[in-house]
Amino acid sequence: MFGLDPQLFFLLILCLLAACAFEFVNGFHDTANAVATVIYTNTLRPWIAVVWSAFWNFIGVFAGGIGVAMGIVYLLPIEALIDQDVYHGIAMIGALLLSAIIWNLGTWYYGLPSSSSHTLIGAILGVGIAFSALPETGGAAVNWGEAGKTGLSLIVSPILGFTLTVMLMFILKRFVKSKTIFKEPHKRKPPPLWIRLILIFTCTAVSFFHGSNDGQKGVGLMMLILIAIVPVYFALDHTKDPFEIRESLARTEQVMNRIDVSVLSRTDAATVSRIKAEAADMHRIFQGAESLHQIEDKSKFLIRKDILLLNKDTEELLKSPDISLSQKDRDEIKASVATMRSYTDYAPDWVIMIVALSLGIGTMIGWKRIVKTIGEKIGKEHLTYAQGASAELMAAGVIGFSTFIFKLPVSTTHILSSGIAGSMVANRGIKNLNAGTIRNIALAWVLTLPVSMFLSGSLFLLFRWMI
Repeated sequence: MFGLDPQLFFLLILCLLAACAFEFVNGFHDTANAVATVIYTNTLRPWIAVVWSAFWNFIGVFAGGIGVAMGIVYLLPIEALIDQDVYHGIAMIGALLLSAIIWNLGTWYYGLPSSSSHTLIGAILGVGIAFSALPETGGAAVNWGEAGKTGLSLIVSPILGFTLTVMLMFILKRFVKSKTIFKEPHKRKPPPLWIRLILIFTCTAVSFFHGSNDGQKGVGLMMLILIAIVPVYFALDHTKDPFEIRESLARTEQVMNRIDVSVLSRTDAATVSRIKAEAADMHRIFQGAESLHQIEDKSKFLIRKDILLLNKDTEELLKSPDISLSQKDRDEIKASVATMRSYTDYAPDWVIMIVALSLGIGTMIGWKRIVKTIGEKIGKEHLTYAQGASAELMAAGVIGFSTFIFKLPVSTTHILSSGIAGSMVANRGIKNLNAGTIRNIALAWVLTLPVSMFLSGSLFLLFRWMI
């Protein structure tokens, strides 16, 4: 299959299974965030709640698109993504998968709601930094621009979850006359019907948006594996018309030809020269071909390489203050490059299906440990109906905006845990937080990024040395 020898095919299957395992672990690790309130308040029986959550996680993966997935992929240095050595790709994938799964399982075992998103992103950054340290890479840098946006979203989103939940709790206390919603759930009786409906809605929303955001991380991981091990088959989207690339190239070249290179700095002139060379290389590959299927397999990866480098170079060029292009020309370049990127930024339907199934099945297993932490241990009092609904509603809103508007990965765990903490503070002040649990959760948050970076970077260097 894919023209691979048996050894490489076995490694491909092993890596894909490991990616499914990561998403499976993500499912039962993060599912408690969605089902904690409906289970803890007796709104739904546990088995109904987890099946319901699994279904909406599954739907969310398909609805989320691939914006977040590609953000995950492009955290790595461009040079790492265009390395055609298959074994180098396996070293990279193996390192980040192993480190992510080890940390996720460890925190789940101790019932700590740590972040699968932090774990995966830390593992990718660790591999990227280790790759940059290799002598043969010439110091290729991690995509710190993408990493900065991702890091900011991971920091800001829990703060938003905490703040917005506090505000919603104050609004509920001010305008809701019924005191039932602010009482501790009865251990055996379900809440009133209107409260049950609200809690089911918030559980559904968190499950859907968790699938749409976290599912994309699995999709990005799967695409990293496929591009690294079988680049000639997955370098480009074969379902699209290659003539769109030619047209976009022609428009880009027209704009480049309008730039007076003689007045540019040496750096900018060199960037323009690289852009023209990358465009010429793609024209050469496309010459005489009427479809992507008529292009040699090895050349498809070269097209991918040229598109990614062209994107990188045009971004650098447009940032230069010395480039005197009209806004129309700038928009033309951005639109043309975006069209070409649509050939590299994609995921086959079967990849999305596998990730959705892994996340959905994982959702139905292993939720008990973290439900107890969320329901009973974050605050000094047990979770009330109002607190659970407020935290989940805010979590769904923040995750939804991050996924569909900003295309950025966020941590469901961090947002909801912060929301629960906010609801406790809104109820009886800062002293209502359980210092021991908050300290353990904060410790897991603080350690996740550096530990996963160290693990993945060390494993990557070890694997590269072994091969």
